[in-house]
Amino acid sequence: MGDFAEDDQWIRNFQPGTGGTALVCFPHAGGSASYFFPWARMLAPAAQVWAVQYPGRQDRRLEPCIDNVPELADAIHDALKTRMNGSYAFFGHSMGAVLAFEVARRLERDGRGPARLFVSGWRAPSRHRDEDVHRRGDAGVVAELRLVGGTDPRFLEDPELLRIVLPTVRSDYQAIETYAYSPGPPLNCGITAMVGDSDPKATVDEAAAWAEHCAGEFELRVFPGDHFYLDTCRPGVIDTIAASLNGVTPRGSA
Repeated sequence: MGDFAEDDQWIRNFQPGTGGTALVCFPHAGGSASYFFPWARMLAPAAQVWAVQYPGRQDRRLEPCIDNVPELADAIHDALKTRMNGSYAFFGHSMGAVLAFEVARRLERDGRGPARLFVSGWRAPSRHRDEDVHRRGDAGVVAELRLVGGTDPRFLEDPELLRIVLPTVRSDYQAIETYAYSPGPPLNCGITAMVGDSDPKATVDEAAAWAEHCAGEFELRVFPGDHFYLDTCRPGVIDTIAASLNGVTPRGSA
């Protein structure tokens, strides 16, 4: 597995040189690479966490956002394709689940796909919903952020912070809400799908449909919680990933 320079614009490695399987993590809509900072320590030494940094946030805040999944997946694929040597895995939450899937498809066409794909908090690509958050006014976008959770409520009351972040959130929602799955062969790797039992963005059945998109082993893990169950259930999520990377089927798999 190749290394990334410290100034690489797409990838953040929070614990370089820790060894283990490389786990490339794709953030949710409005999210950033720093979300996965705690994961680096928790997953060592089973995995070395690499987090994707989308344009338009944090140290890339001056760059224009990319508001469609194909273009964003192409850009991430271009950043990864020469470095994907040896065994590695992908993890994506919410919008990141679809992006991880689409980048995995592109890398498989290169003959160097991931060993496993972990998808969280999102329905299978073949399960479409008509949603329009990106077309709402600011109050409507804030209402969506309150619904899905994962954002400090005090943050949503700060007009100056909202002015900065809402364009990025809206762009990400446009990307995921206008995504159209193009049918194709299933991934060769196995998929582990994880979902909260009260997630408003994905039912258990919609998460289970990820099985249609892989030729390898499929696992479904259902956790108590909503869209950001992975905050309240982080130890269980980490254990599921670590066990799978070590070739062990987690206890309680559905």
